[in-house]
Amino acid sequence: MTSIIVYGIIIYILFRVYRGYKRFERVYYSQKQFQNFNLTKEALHSSELGLFIALMAKVAKADGRVHELEAELISNMLNDISKVFPQKDQAKSYLKEIFNEEKEITNNIDQVASALYIAIRNDKQKTHMMLMFLINLAFIDGEYSRQEERLIMKIAAFLHVSQNELDAMLERFTQMHSGIVTQSSLEDAYKLLEVEQDASLDAVKKAYRKAVKKHHPDLMKAQGKDDAYIEKATQKVQEINAAYEMIKKVKG
Repeated sequence: MTSIIVYGIIIYILFRVYRGYKRFERVYYSQKQFQNFNLTKEALHSSELGLFIALMAKVAKADGRVHELEAELISNMLNDISKVFPQKDQAKSYLKEIFNEEKEITNNIDQVASALYIAIRNDKQKTHMMLMFLINLAFIDGEYSRQEERLIMKIAAFLHVSQNELDAMLERFTQMHSGIVTQSSLEDAYKLLEVEQDASLDAVKKAYRKAVKKHHPDLMKAQGKDDAYIEKATQKVQEINAAYEMIKKVKG
């Protein structure tokens, strides 16, 4: 009788491990998922990752221009996403083309967001994670514009995210943004970027990019993590950006 119970417990544990593994496969993007992907620009454009990049382009350009920090985050994101494809260099090239094309198109947001909703098969966790990244992109330059707000609301509606869910996400980012403390001194700014005060502007910019790359919220790593991951990363990047802007003003 005892052996039967032990055997039953082992079966149950193995079942839970299997379920956990299958959930891991569903939630995380991996090279295994894309090893047989027919990599063409058209195929990538219509995939969930290509559609996500298209929406990122629209959010980044919503207020009329792509901020330097937004450009840096997007560059890091393109690097991360391209790594899941066997032909990563080609994938990155296509993703850049998709981004550059989509940022200039303003009349297809409904179609892109609807296609993304279908592509991710109403996966709530993935939907919320992607929307959080888009909100992060809107907030990251320190200003959540009216244009960005309208766009985020439209995307959320087509992704079937309720107004209450969206409001909760925005409230967290608003509170976090309002809590960002501007660097109190140049000394603090230099310390945050880990550069000397006599460093050239080029050296400061290099350090800035390195810091952003280190702390930016990575979609590949964030899948399955809670919202606090993105919020914490966003706050750190905003602090880095504030330090960089302060030093730039001094150095001209």
